[in-house]
Amino acid sequence: MWVDRIDEAIVAAEQRERERQQGEERRPPTPDWIVELGIGVGARPIEVHVGGCYAAGKRQRVITREQALAALADGMRAYIHCRPDTELGVLG
Repeated sequence: MWVDRIDEAIVAAEQRERERQQGEERRPPTPDWIVELGIGVGARPIEVHVGGCYAAGKRQRVITREQALAALADGMRAYIHCRPDTELGVLG
């Protein structure tokens, strides 16, 4: 009886590990640059972030390097913690 329970637990643990690995393999790559959007429908971008920034909000859009450079040149804020302006080589 206990052997059957242990075998079931092992099978379940192996299944969870396979599912975790599949999730890792299927996860889309982290974008290089993102803009954080303001609140509301049609909200405008408010800050540029390095992709994968821990503090980027849920309202975000992926942008290209050129779009990030243009946004910073147009006066959009660079997030102070991930410093996309430094990563892009933009000088004050």
